[in-house]
Amino acid sequence: MKAAVVVFPGSNCDRDMAVALQQAGADVTMVWHKDATLPEGLDLVAVPGGFSFGDYLRCGAIAGQSPICRAVADHAVRGGFVLGVCNGFQVLTETHLLPGALMRNAGLKFICKTASLRVSSADTPFTARYDQDQLIRIPVAHHDGNYVADDVTLAKLRDNDQIAFTYVGNPNGSVHDIAGVISENRRVLGMMPHPERAVDAIHGSIDGQALFRSLIGQLADA
Repeated sequence: MKAAVVVFPGSNCDRDMAVALQQAGADVTMVWHKDATLPEGLDLVAVPGGFSFGDYLRCGAIAGQSPICRAVADHAVRGGFVLGVCNGFQVLTETHLLPGALMRNAGLKFICKTASLRVSSADTPFTARYDQDQLIRIPVAHHDGNYVADDVTLAKLRDNDQIAFTYVGNPNGSVHDIAGVISENRRVLGMMPHPERAVDAIHGSIDGQALFRSLIGQLADA
């Protein structure tokens, strides 16, 4: 699998993402936000966590206007895979590749801990190596992770099986405990928890490994 990790000013999980993808068997290229094009032949674009542009305006709002994001959107339209984690999830909602928005945590405090998640849909290319309703432990680190959407959007997400992960013990107030959502074509995943921080036993959990291996397995079988 060929993957690219987008780097913005303020990204701080780009190397973690690259290492997690490499450990799963991907060939990874780092791409700067001012680049207008992506490398040829990419299977996946990963938009990592951090504080792009200092989280000025809204989290992900400035990053979403970067030249590279137009190329990421084109990649998604062509059916390419896109993974956005934490700030990357915020960027994907700002570019309208995913519905909803991420607001300030309900407790108005930064949250940094390992969270319990439920795999709400194992029927995606990103979650195929999990069991349906499997409980996993993945770190979270965010101040604006409170997922919100209108009732029509929430009903559509539920009816189309687009809720990929939910929190067990909601840390941030996200509606319906939503921790991650997937696009209608099931090629774009956004999630607040950090699977790239749960791929080595030294992290305290290896529950993130299955996500990266699911995607690489999906591409290998294609």
